[in-house]
Amino acid sequence: MSLARKKMGKSDLLFLLFSCLALSSAYPVADNGLSRIKLKKMKLDEDNWIASWLESEAGESLRSYIMKNRFLGRLRDSSEDIDIVALKNYLDAQYYGEIGIGTPPQNFTVIFDSGSSNLWVPSSKCILSVACYFHSRYKSGQSRTYQKNGKSASIKYGTGAVSGFFSNDDAIVGDLVVKNQEFIEATREPSVTFMVAKFDGILGLGFQEISVGNAVPIWYNMMNQGLVKEPVFSFWLNRNAQEEEGGEIVFGGVDPKHFKGKHTYVPVTQKGYWQFDMGDVLIGGEPTGYCADGCSAIADSGTSLLAGPTSVIAMINQAIGASGVVSQECKAVVTQYGQVIMDLLQNEVHPKKACSQIGLCTFDGTRGISMGIESVVGERSSRSSGVHSDAMCSACEMAVVWMRHQLQQNLTQERILDYVDQLCDRVPSPMGQSAVECGSLSSMPSVSFSIGDRVFELSPDEYILKVGEGPAAQCISGFMALDIPPPRGPLWILGDLFMGRYHTVFDYGNLRVGFAEAA
Repeated sequence: MSLARKKMGKSDLLFLLFSCLALSSAYPVADNGLSRIKLKKMKLDEDNWIASWLESEAGESLRSYIMKNRFLGRLRDSSEDIDIVALKNYLDAQYYGEIGIGTPPQNFTVIFDSGSSNLWVPSSKCILSVACYFHSRYKSGQSRTYQKNGKSASIKYGTGAVSGFFSNDDAIVGDLVVKNQEFIEATREPSVTFMVAKFDGILGLGFQEISVGNAVPIWYNMMNQGLVKEPVFSFWLNRNAQEEEGGEIVFGGVDPKHFKGKHTYVPVTQKGYWQFDMGDVLIGGEPTGYCADGCSAIADSGTSLLAGPTSVIAMINQAIGASGVVSQECKAVVTQYGQVIMDLLQNEVHPKKACSQIGLCTFDGTRGISMGIESVVGERSSRSSGVHSDAMCSACEMAVVWMRHQLQQNLTQERILDYVDQLCDRVPSPMGQSAVECGSLSSMPSVSFSIGDRVFELSPDEYILKVGEGPAAQCISGFMALDIPPPRGPLWILGDLFMGRYHTVFDYGNLRVGFAEAA
């Protein structure tokens, strides 16, 4: 899975919402070195019970989850002489399709995930995990091309670890037959999470640098075995919920029908995830200043929403009217230290040093870090003292970001303190949920991201997930908090909400990622 899945809490109950999805079959054909994986959209009756479910305790788990559940099926499109693997789309949040492993092929539903690098499916030797009995399981004895490997493997997620052992066999993705692919036979899965999930496994499209066991990713073998026209794959995700076609993945190139103009390309800055440098985040066209010195971002087909630092997510929540959970530490910092922080910033103290100067953080030479460890050492206080200090440091750093932004607007100190106090009410809870009024979409601002020499804008219709119809409809913010400290962060994860608006090219040959307006 992607970084978001590894770092954040997961919803074990999420998959209950999707348990009624059905699978179909496909009959792929070749297309001049391009392997097209068609994403077909399943038309669903989004009944009001879904919205009611979202109000329940289980629904809270959904709102806290950066959804990474792509389910697969395959479908023949007789109008085109191309290879098609149909990925179903549920509520613009999930796209899924089918692959085969072995000779003759054994079919599995998998997530196509650019945020991970391993291929894994359940094993017939999985007998202790209940979840395995609810999914297709790979049977090595039924494949003529199976080769024993046996090396152990474990992939950790927030809900637990998927573990098992490596095997080798032929893998079929559309019309492409990848020979001797190393993959994981999962013999243990977290029961609740995977028991009701529609997908069987995951097909990672990231770099080998993050591959468990240093296994060669299936995408690498497609290139090494000369199966694709160019070392490029691309995503088009159809966000029109009224259309059956869900989108398309092209292995070996791009489909010019699905984008407008030219792609803006940025180089991959760190191999592993498809990571690149990103500029500032804008709300309603106005820079937040948070990424003025630069941020990193990941293009992640395995994440449905957008994740970013809590400081900016709170600013976005305030601008779009999303309800958050009051942070007492945030309120305390504003009340006790707000004026002092503002004075320091006006006296041109470096923002990264402000919180250390008032004693809530310590400065390590490049950034402020929590004093939680120091507050416990040599004291008889409980561990909760350290946790409290962690929260105060984080709250102070957020306040600095907010005040710096407002000072640039030349507002009065009174208005700045009032604004920052309001932002404390918009800080996402630890579970990350945030809802908005569906009737307010027309008055919400755009949210934009500076990438390369271009600003990529998202409208409210594009960053809000609407579930259900009428009075029972629920609207959920597509922005979720994820704090990754330097040097890896600050980090943004641009998932399907972004990739649906912008056709995305993953250019392995030139180590770059490209975005163009989707068509």
